[in-house]
Amino acid sequence: MKLQESFTYNPQQLRQLKSLVAKGEGAKLEFKRKASDPGKIVREMIAFANTTGGYLLVGVGDDGSIPGLKYPDGESFVIREAIRSVRPALPWVESVIPVDRVRAVLMYEISESKRKPHYLYVDRQRKEYFVRVADKSIKASRELREIIKRKQNKRDIRFRYGDHEKLLMTYLNENSTITLNKFMQLSGMKRFYASHKFVLLVLANVLHITPSEKEDIYTLAF
Repeated sequence: MKLQESFTYNPQQLRQLKSLVAKGEGAKLEFKRKASDPGKIVREMIAFANTTGGYLLVGVGDDGSIPGLKYPDGESFVIREAIRSVRPALPWVESVIPVDRVRAVLMYEISESKRKPHYLYVDRQRKEYFVRVADKSIKASRELREIIKRKQNKRDIRFRYGDHEKLLMTYLNENSTITLNKFMQLSGMKRFYASHKFVLLVLANVLHITPSEKEDIYTLAF
C-alpha cells in the first residue's frame, strides 16, 4: 500500500479524473459519494481484487458529479481501518486528487490479486467473498470461490466423461444455459457431487461460469 500525501491542486490531474469518471461505472470502475459505510467500500475493493482489478473513486456521485470530499484525510482513515479486516491483505494504492482548493477525491487502484480469493469476516465467524460483474459487486458462490482458488494453482485438470457429463452436454446442446440446481434436478445428484463436477468442468475449460446474485449461470466454453 502506498499513500500519496500531496494535496496540491493540479489542473491536469483533475482533467484525467474527469476523463475517467466520464467512462461511467463498470467492471473496472466504481463511484462512492463518501465513506459513510466503509464496509461497502471494502467489499467493492475485494471484488476488484478477486476479478480483474479496477478503480474506486470516493467523492464522486453515482450520476458522475464530482463534489469531492471536504475532509479526505478522515475518510481515508476509516477506509484504511476497514481494509485491515480483509484476508489475505489487499493489493491497493491510494491517491488524493484535489478538485479545487478545499475538496478532493480519493482514488483507490486495486490490482487483480495473485493471492485471491480475498474475503471479509462477518461477525468474526462467517466469511464473505465478492466478485465484480459488470457494474456490480456480488457475493461469490461456493463454486466460484473454489474455481478462483484452484485457478491459482495452475495445475492440469482431469475429469471422467461419464453418463452425467453426457447428460449435461446433451442439455446444453439444446439449451444455451444451465444452473447447478437445474443439473441436480436432471441428474438426481446431490449438491456436493454436482458442485464438484461443475467446478472441474469450468477448470477444464468445458464450461464457462457467469456469476449472478441469484444463481450462477453455466454455458459451454467452446
